[in-house]
Amino acid sequence: MATNFDALPLNDSLIATMADLGFVQMTPIQARSLPAILQGRDVLAQAKTGSGKTCAFGLGILQQLQVSRFRVQSLVLCPTRELADQVASELRKFARGIHNIKILTLCGGTPVGPQIGSLEHGAHIIVGTPGRVLEHLQQGRLNLDEVKQWVLDEADRMLEMGFTEALDQIRSYLPKQRQNLLFSATFPDAILALAKQTLQQPVEVKVDDVDDHSHILQRFYRITNAESRRQAVYLLLLQQRPQSAVVFCNTKQETQDVADLLRDKGFDAVALHGDLDQRQRDQALVAFALKSAVVMVATDVAARGLDIDALDLVINYQLAFEAEAHVHRIGRTGRAGAKGMALSLVAANDDMRLALLEDRYGQLTFAELPEVSDRTPLTANMSCIRIEGGKKHKLRPGDILGALTAGNDISGSDVGKIQVHDIWSYVAVTRQLGKAAAAKLSKGKLKGKSFRAWVL
Repeated sequence: MATNFDALPLNDSLIATMADLGFVQMTPIQARSLPAILQGRDVLAQAKTGSGKTCAFGLGILQQLQVSRFRVQSLVLCPTRELADQVASELRKFARGIHNIKILTLCGGTPVGPQIGSLEHGAHIIVGTPGRVLEHLQQGRLNLDEVKQWVLDEADRMLEMGFTEALDQIRSYLPKQRQNLLFSATFPDAILALAKQTLQQPVEVKVDDVDDHSHILQRFYRITNAESRRQAVYLLLLQQRPQSAVVFCNTKQETQDVADLLRDKGFDAVALHGDLDQRQRDQALVAFALKSAVVMVATDVAARGLDIDALDLVINYQLAFEAEAHVHRIGRTGRAGAKGMALSLVAANDDMRLALLEDRYGQLTFAELPEVSDRTPLTANMSCIRIEGGKKHKLRPGDILGALTAGNDISGSDVGKIQVHDIWSYVAVTRQLGKAAAAKLSKGKLKGKSFRAWVL
């Protein structure tokens, strides 16, 4: 089995791009699925977040794309807007050696108007969520007659979120002759039924999860009631003092309650769950990604598919309902083989869940909750500034960095990550310079234009 990208029948521009990105050797899911994908076969693949599956189906899409035909040729469906944005970003990165390619995202929670305008100008690849894609189809704004590839990413989560009927309807708009690629972290009966309806003689790919998370330090702590659970998460965060941590809860209400508790104690914490509107979700994600929040409290569904770099700590406020979900949770820390830490709170009624984890990891290590003398809350070193302008206004990260560092009041080392979206941009700056930096951007000009900017 070939393990290097240059051994695949990819065009020269894709090979060069992968080399430029530092991608030389394929991950197991890529090595086992890409040959079949490039042959045009249907593929049913079991792959978890972080396995490299986006690269697998992305290269398959880009290899077969005919740029000169300005029609929608590939449709990628994802369960959440956040995952769709991440997939589209990855595809653009892989496609940077291909000129005049257009990749469009169609997701709920954002205004329909700009999407209608973009659709009128055409696209080669659509990445979106089922509900919004179906809405455009039903209104006659999206034509899938020339789609050659249909990709279902995180298919199990789409079914869990109630998209089964939407997927069935979307399939009716697709041509019968097409390639189907279905990626799912788990294979419940509903996924197997979907695969049977969708795929034609698929190549089945399952990569055994050889990662036993031995590089992740796991500790378990017994709690007795709701108050001791709240106190435990507070003490563990104070003891470990991470720069970036995710606390997983099982319900939306508990997620909000824990985030509120931490904020009341002075922590820079954000909540991420399904009851937030899209603007609140976006701002929570940006604040965490740009390091202006230290702790994200999230549900599994809300956090699924998020690309979180350098996460120091995961805390399971409750044990996940399934062992597989626990694996996904703790895999957020210790990415790319780095050391990680996962701490889990265990109640008296968790014996069954513990047994499943023991089957996977062997004997679990329990510890006593710490006594912490330093109760200084965890606060971020960066402030996040929102700018009322983005890609639609031709803004680029270099424009924002240049505007901030003009003169001697703000240096490049004071500026952190920069994100440029369609109509908004975000930049992280050293906390004590946040207000001054926002004022500087508002009073100055970007691309010769004035844009409002403020600290989130």
